[in-house]
Amino acid sequence: MRTLVAIPVYNEEKYIRSVVSRVVQHAPNEVLVIDDGSTDHTPCLLAEQHVEVIRHATNRGYGRSMQDAFRWAAVDGYDWLITMDCDEQHEPEAIGAFLDAAATDQWDVISGSRYLSLVDGNGCPPAARRAINQTIAADLNERLGLAVTDAFCGFKAYRVAALRGMSFTESGYAFPLQFWVQAVAKQLRITEIPVKLIYNDPTRTFGGPLNDDCVRLAHYREVLDAELTRCADRLPAVQVRTGHGSPRSLCGECAE
Repeated sequence: MRTLVAIPVYNEEKYIRSVVSRVVQHAPNEVLVIDDGSTDHTPCLLAEQHVEVIRHATNRGYGRSMQDAFRWAAVDGYDWLITMDCDEQHEPEAIGAFLDAAATDQWDVISGSRYLSLVDGNGCPPAARRAINQTIAADLNERLGLAVTDAFCGFKAYRVAALRGMSFTESGYAFPLQFWVQAVAKQLRITEIPVKLIYNDPTRTFGGPLNDDCVRLAHYREVLDAELTRCADRLPAVQVRTGHGSPRSLCGECAE
């Protein structure tokens, strides 16, 4: 079972050495880092690591980095792709749990969940982030018949063959919404496994307008609505609707 571990990064000079060195210890095969146009010392620090690197000349977005990882895994003939973040929110030691789940051959998508069960040492995410995550997860579950508890966790394992034929246009942080819709449209077998909830830096931001919680929630719902409409003929009893009311009631509510 050939497995590629891919790590999208952007300005991660603080964490890149420690994270990549730990990932290499637990990755069964190759490690790929997608540097999304970092402007700090990340590129120089990556040059010290024995990993493959894709570098964007400019910042192109999280979704574009994920699409690059999908293409690399497919072209190089990997069986599985594991993606994870580089800000120490995902523990490299947990890679083994994804490999174990993949080895059962029961699933096409194994998604990490920070909310599936209580884990000792869990951190506390910013209230608005968790509220938005739970709201979008509820939308996905209602409209797609899913049962996900964590809509945005980037710690996932994908059966590479199952990704064939998927077509993504979302280059930013709303990429997971396109993915979930297309995964259901392809009738992929999806499960979640618990991962530790770690927030070392609650001041980290999304950048630009998405720093506003209400703007971010509205954007996520816009992308979800558009993808549901685009894939409606391949979805079982999909609920396509627009107009969710004002998202401002969520701001500050502790319900990503």
